[in-house]
Amino acid sequence: MAHKFVIEKNKAGDYVAKFKHNSELIWWTEGYESRASARNAIASILKNGPEAPVEEE
Repeated sequence: MAHKFVIEKNKAGDYVAKFKHNSELIWWTEGYESRASARNAIASILKNGPEAPVEEE
């Protein structure tokens, strides 16, 4: 599959959840102190994302 979530450490040592298409970075979260918190962010996105409205400005 071309889309995937990746959890990586940033330069500050925090865990960041990233969403990639092929190798291209689409978006990322804030830094979290634990890998579990980054996983929780991904779970929240998967749960709430499909119902989120689209706003155009």
